[in-house]
Amino acid sequence: MGVNFAAEKAEAERLRAVFAEAGAQPLDCAIMQSAETLLDLYGEDIRARAYVTHDPSRGEMMLRPDFTVPVVEMHMSHGADPARYTYAGEVFRRQEEHPERPSEYYQVGYEVFDRGDQAVLDAEVFALFAEVLKPHALRPVTGDIGILTAAVAGLQTSQKRRDALLRHIWRPRRFRALLDRYSGKTPVPATRAAMLAQADPMAKAGPVIGMRSEREIEARIAALRADAAEPALPRGQVELIDAVLAVRETCSFALEHLRDIAVDMPALLPALETFERRCDALSARGIDVAELDFEASYGRSSMEYYDGFAFGFVCESRPDLPPIATGGRYDALTRRLGGGQEIPAVGGVIRPGILLEVAR
Repeated sequence: MGVNFAAEKAEAERLRAVFAEAGAQPLDCAIMQSAETLLDLYGEDIRARAYVTHDPSRGEMMLRPDFTVPVVEMHMSHGADPARYTYAGEVFRRQEEHPERPSEYYQVGYEVFDRGDQAVLDAEVFALFAEVLKPHALRPVTGDIGILTAAVAGLQTSQKRRDALLRHIWRPRRFRALLDRYSGKTPVPATRAAMLAQADPMAKAGPVIGMRSEREIEARIAALRADAAEPALPRGQVELIDAVLAVRETCSFALEHLRDIAVDMPALLPALETFERRCDALSARGIDVAELDFEASYGRSSMEYYDGFAFGFVCESRPDLPPIATGGRYDALTRRLGGGQEIPAVGGVIRPGILLEVAR
């Protein structure tokens, strides 16, 4: 991208001022963040996307990959209740799959921690971003991870299998692989089947080499045997999940479509009530939900901590660019980082460098 870094910084400061005028408290976070927290949240996968270094006294550290995690940590430690925050600063992401994209860029955010009506607060954040970005003729798109998690929670299978699917909702390929295995579409690998057929798979295993102890290996074999004994997930259940994931319509039509699916999957109904209340709140904010796009799978591959409402703004004439803005609800993240405390939270970020790129 050819945007001048000074211009990007100036645009970031301008946007932060807009959010401050909307009632947000400006704040900043350290560029170096503890790797332990981020690894605990996202696993080793995050190493492929972040810059990692080692500090002699603080241990493993990461250059700030985003602001949301440190903002949540700060708020859960000593923030007011309710609170609205805004920030602007550099974030750092490795771009091995997209070397043409910058690895250092500015991010501006608006975050709301509030126990009030969640549908109303979702609408507040989305409407504010829509107003800020209105001059740029971007296409907004919305989703709701909560609808998919409700569908998975309602599957007729063991809790272990439901938990595994829920863990991988944000990894579409792994999620699909698990669905195919649980439904019997993908057969058990021959090597695994042969191992499980043995009365004592450890009898001829030889010396234990590696990080896992013999007890851990035996526990893993027991878990694999228990999973192999599970009945196959009914094909009709998989088709319902696929039907949910395939919903791509305007909000009004999507709600009707999902209600039809809920006839056979009533576990969706509470999430659909939330969706409907959010649509009403968006309408009250002047958003035309009959024209607002909704994709049930939106946010699965790039917004790992969003667990409810999700949204983005994209430039349709520049499909080579990532979204100009993204956001959503991340209640679960406050539970993970809150040390026993939690508070509903929703927010979003804008990339001013891309905004300037599409404005030229």
